[in-house]
Amino acid sequence: MDLMEYQAKELFAAHEVPVTLGTVIDDPALAAEAAAALGGRVVVKAQVKAGGRGKAGGVKLAADPAEAAARAEEILGMDIKGHTVRQVLLAPAAEIADEYYFSFLVDRANRGYLCIASTEGGVEIEEVARTNPDAVAKVPIDPLVGVDDEKALEIVAATGFPAEAADVIQRLWDVFVKEDASLVEVNPLVRLADGRLDALDGKVTLDENADFRHPGHSAFEDTASGDPLEVAAKAKGLNYVKLDGQVGIIGNGAGLVMSTLDVVAYAGERHGGVKPANFLDIGGGASAEVMANGLRIILGDPQVRSVFVNVFGGITACDAVSNGIVQALELLGDHADKPLVVRLDGNNVEAGRKILKEANHPLVTLVETMDGAADRAAELAALAVADDAASVAAE
Repeated sequence: MDLMEYQAKELFAAHEVPVTLGTVIDDPALAAEAAAALGGRVVVKAQVKAGGRGKAGGVKLAADPAEAAARAEEILGMDIKGHTVRQVLLAPAAEIADEYYFSFLVDRANRGYLCIASTEGGVEIEEVARTNPDAVAKVPIDPLVGVDDEKALEIVAATGFPAEAADVIQRLWDVFVKEDASLVEVNPLVRLADGRLDALDGKVTLDENADFRHPGHSAFEDTASGDPLEVAAKAKGLNYVKLDGQVGIIGNGAGLVMSTLDVVAYAGERHGGVKPANFLDIGGGASAEVMANGLRIILGDPQVRSVFVNVFGGITACDAVSNGIVQALELLGDHADKPLVVRLDGNNVEAGRKILKEANHPLVTLVETMDGAADRAAELAALAVADDAASVAAE
């Protein structure tokens, strides 16, 4: 889960990283009062989960409260890389002496952690790495040791940061480890005119697999700007990602679902270019409730024209899956209004197929092979799309 800047700063403050929090508003009418409380001269910053806000016009300096209100009105509602600005952060304008870039991240290639830092902060680190690679320091972190005093001093020496940055580095490491983050980035980390360090901006990505250890992280979820289907799926505990296609996908196991996306995309090329509409992994338990929740989410997508249920029976046998599908359709009733193509294989597959055949539900087509089922699902979706186009033309 990516955090907004103001959320990252709140997390920094909780770990005593030097930071100025500012005030978050969603109404330009509140900007003048907020700016006055912050000293009058402020920076108005769009709160979206996207980089390049400054280049897009989402970060503006205001000399007084009246100008802050004008800048807030300009920024609220902007589109920045597909993200609508619904909130802005007002922060006191800082007297900056130096700007640095600093980050901790998971180094998956080397199965460890990595610190990337530079004395050239305030711009995109990719640009610094391209134009002046010697200015970017990369310091590997041993997961078993972490960032102790010695490692913090090593990072300071490698980057050319001021000596007092060692303490800030260790506090940022606390954020990274204690909050189960996969990225902690400060750009810029600044040295103010009076010599103090301040995390002027912040970007944090939290590992959602560790949510069970951090119930407070749920407060950071941005349900307003998230896809409503993804938000609904998460509330049901479903592993769902919305895609731009017409064939809904349900499978058990991430690897199987990824393979299903591929075969549907390939089959779709033969049927008018239809594509997968989503990734949905129901995991090992395909109970009636889980299947109903999954189908309800997928059928709630107006782009979906058919659904492909692809299950390989393992711990959960195919007969249990089939019973789940039949019961799910009963639970959904009239809400189930699009054809389902079902492919079953693995544990108790014959019993599972028998259950679906005997149920003889008008929406369900049972196909034995994965490729055949993908082709049928793509064909049904293409026919539905063609019917929609014909209806529009007739009107």
